[in-house]
Amino acid sequence: MVFKTARRVAVAVIGGTVALIGAAMIVLPGPAVVVIPLGLAILATEFAWAKRLLKRLKQQAASMFPGKRTPGATQAPAPDRSG
Repeated sequence: MVFKTARRVAVAVIGGTVALIGAAMIVLPGPAVVVIPLGLAILATEFAWAKRLLKRLKQQAASMFPGKRTPGATQAPAPDRSG
């Protein structure tokens, strides 16, 4: 019980710090586009709300680049052009 609570607190502190650093990088020099999802991914290991937010962020990113294939996504097989 104590270990689980300590883990949640540690994940919240580390993930929240990374996400806040990413938010600061929006106006400061740095890769905010990479750091913010990294912070959310850390938070998503323990919190369902962060997992939902990260999933929605991935879906929006995928819709911005419709020609790109995202990891884990299924793709229809290419049509057979032989013969």
